[in-house]
This record gives sequence, C-alpha cells and structure tokens, in this order.
Amino acid sequence: MTMREKTCCFTGHRHIPPTHRPALVENLEETVRQLIGRGIRYFGAGGALGFDTLAAQTVLGLLGEFPHIRLILVLPCPDQTRGWREADAAEYARIRAAAHKVVYTADRYTPGCMHRRNRHLVDHSSVCVAYCTRDTGGTAYTVDYARRQGLEVLLLNSR
Repeated sequence: MTMREKTCCFTGHRHIPPTHRPALVENLEETVRQLIGRGIRYFGAGGALGFDTLAAQTVLGLLGEFPHIRLILVLPCPDQTRGWREADAAEYARIRAAAHKVVYTADRYTPGCMHRRNRHLVDHSSVCVAYCTRDTGGTAYTVDYARRQGLEVLLLNSR
C-alpha cells in the first residue's frame, strides 16, 4: 500500500446543528475505526471549526487504542484562527500541538488558500470522510473534487 492508499481526509461544515452532533460524533468514530481496520493509518484534517475539529478530536481520542495512527493537519495559513473565539483558538492550539505533522499551504491568508488546503487534503488521500448537508460551498466543492479525483467518499449525516 502506498502512503496515499493509507490516507483519509476529512471535510465538513463549520456549523453542526446541536441536534445532529451526538449521532455525527458516534458515526464519525465508527467510520474512523472501520477505516483503521482497512489499513488506513494517516488522517488529514484542515483545522477549521466544526467538523474538522471534531474529526481531529476523534483521531486523537483513538490514539490510546490505535497508537500507530497519525493526525496530519493541513492548514491554509498560520493565522487561520484570527477572529476566532478564545476557547476555539485554544482547542485549535491543543490539536495542532498534538498532531503528528502540520503542513501550511500558504504563508498568509489569501482568497484561494482554503481551496488550496482542501485540494491538498484530497490529492494526498484515497478516502474522503465528509459531513455535507448542502450542494454549495467549500464542503460541497471538496466532496465533488474528491469524487472527480477517484476517492472513495463516505458521507456522514448527509442530505
């Protein structure tokens, strides 16, 4: 297996309705466990609020049981948390410190840096786990891009 064949990326919305969260958390953990069972070892997340944070927390939470898995953060720019609430920025910093690898796709924020991050995640993965409830926006774009690149796309709590 190549590294790409052992890699999964995540994409999803920043806002998760509180009523969807418990089922999504459970579905996400079960999906990650199944992927680990299939030989997936590397998990790439984009560091955004919402689903990206939840995915990173899930991978880190499973490290005790599966010490061979790795969290790779692919971040759009070093100042991604500018304007975030203090608690969200603190959790981001905790996740970044715990990640096994951090990659920045730009030196500073630019209009295209989020799309560059999303394409990087897809281009280095064989599976994309997505929380996508709309047909428009960055998550829908990334899911469509993943499909066009031939990735297996696993939709959680989707339309």
